[in-house]
Amino acid sequence: MVAGSIAGTVEHTAMYPVDTIKTRMQALGRTQVSRSSIRQMVRGVLQQDGVAGLYRGVGAVAAGAGPAHALHFAVYEAAKEALGGNREGLHPLETAAAGCVATVVNDALMTPVDSVKQRCQLEGSPYRGVLDAARSMLRNEGLGAFFRSYRTTLVMNVPFTAMHFSVYETSKKLLLGKEGGGEDEETLQVQLVAGGLAGGCAAAVTNPLDVVKTRLQTADPAKYGSAAVIPTLRQIVREEGMQALWQGLKPRVLFHIPAAAVCWGTYETMKDLLAGSGSGQH
Repeated sequence: MVAGSIAGTVEHTAMYPVDTIKTRMQALGRTQVSRSSIRQMVRGVLQQDGVAGLYRGVGAVAAGAGPAHALHFAVYEAAKEALGGNREGLHPLETAAAGCVATVVNDALMTPVDSVKQRCQLEGSPYRGVLDAARSMLRNEGLGAFFRSYRTTLVMNVPFTAMHFSVYETSKKLLLGKEGGGEDEETLQVQLVAGGLAGGCAAAVTNPLDVVKTRLQTADPAKYGSAAVIPTLRQIVREEGMQALWQGLKPRVLFHIPAAAVCWGTYETMKDLLAGSGSGQH
């Protein structure tokens, strides 16, 4: 759990500026985004808010990512063992199922954190900080505001995690196989490559659902009458076209490739150090 906590905190804080750009792009309408490249968006944030603008709301993930990821990885390892994912050979389905179980626990903790974080990340955010945003949401919208996108988050993160974890474990074993080695020769380089590949693939495939989640967490509740995924998705497509579902794709993928590499590398390294082995074995 300690290894997972450290890995989650490092992942989210290291790549936070990219997440801020992604959130702003996804929250904008199609016309506004079409005129805003990633470079223009970064320049706008720096001109308006300075470097600190790229880190608005980071306190929320710094506090929440540790406990959430600790439980995430603990549940994942237990489920993977129970489902047979640690047996010799490739077991992508068992690994994917274990990841899905873990993400249900993780998202229950991270959805409120993500909701507060994204309110702070928006351009012209009226909140002085994380605590001010949380108090305002609770006072004006009630407790439900923190979990408004939980169903959407699960719908997005279950396939995201299934692909992420299965691609990671499978890529790791294939890379080791190509090198003629075995589990004992697993290196940090293999973990970083497999993690980056897994994060990038999963992020790209689930981007439309991430757009829906961002809209539900940041827009006026009256704009999307329902917190359900499909009606919200249809409304976005009807009003802005299919292209709107792919807003923020580049920064999302750019976030998840290094973030997943850092997360898995940190997790595997800390797990080995805490186990006292330092050999790269599971």
